[in-house]
Amino acid sequence: MTSTDILYSDPLQAAAIAASEIASRTGIASHDVALVMGSGWVGAVDALGTPRYECNAEEITGFFAPAVEGHSGKVRSYEIKDGDRTIHALVFLGRTHLYEGKGMEPVVHGVRTAVKAGCKVIILTNACGGINTAYHVGQPVLIRDHISLTAQSPLVGATFVDLTDLYSKRIRAIMKSADSSLQEGVYVHWRGPTYETPAEIHMMRTLGADLVGMSTVPEAIAAHALGAEVLGISLVTNAAAGVTGEKLNHEEVIAAGKAAASSMGELLAKTIPQIV
Repeated sequence: MTSTDILYSDPLQAAAIAASEIASRTGIASHDVALVMGSGWVGAVDALGTPRYECNAEEITGFFAPAVEGHSGKVRSYEIKDGDRTIHALVFLGRTHLYEGKGMEPVVHGVRTAVKAGCKVIILTNACGGINTAYHVGQPVLIRDHISLTAQSPLVGATFVDLTDLYSKRIRAIMKSADSSLQEGVYVHWRGPTYETPAEIHMMRTLGADLVGMSTVPEAIAAHALGAEVLGISLVTNAAAGVTGEKLNHEEVIAAGKAAASSMGELLAKTIPQIV
């Protein structure tokens, strides 16, 4: 049975195998926190220092090579010093998206692997469109809640999971204490790969949405279902369709992400010791 076969036939077993491989490769029996870096966010991890270990994601059971620009497809392990304490951070530089057509299992394999590797906190980052006109390009926004417009869940069967506190209030409070300018918003999960139409953005705004993107929500649900605390951070890389009248493109998203990467990395490096 190939690693792809087991991912689809027994996703949690595939995650356990991948976690075991990561422990063997890194020499770290258990990691504490995982970060999934979205489009343009790769540079943010520079603030964590030099990685203890790095490999291509597809070398590990169940992972695919990246299919989207701005995702390097690396898996890294970092040591973050906090006084006498050492925090082990597992970092995924990229993710698989639902629009890639591989199904839901690869989309959430990273966070499931992270939890099986010991991570109690999952930090999910993304590049998004700003529906709320008060937001500006380059602004990070904490996800308070979400609206899923994909009609798909990573959970199968009679698995009834409470999502009331999906995006941890505790962690959001720590983040806002570290940076009082941080705002919170409601994120819409859009399947893609097409960007939204102006009419669809109008619908989302009417529903109470502030942000829209093509990731994060399935991963948040999967991680939460396994008992992890979740922090979601969206970086507004463009105004959503119809807000300014300008056309949307992925190059704009990548450029805005790179421009804000340094400050976001510094914020994460400062707050991770408080979160974990």
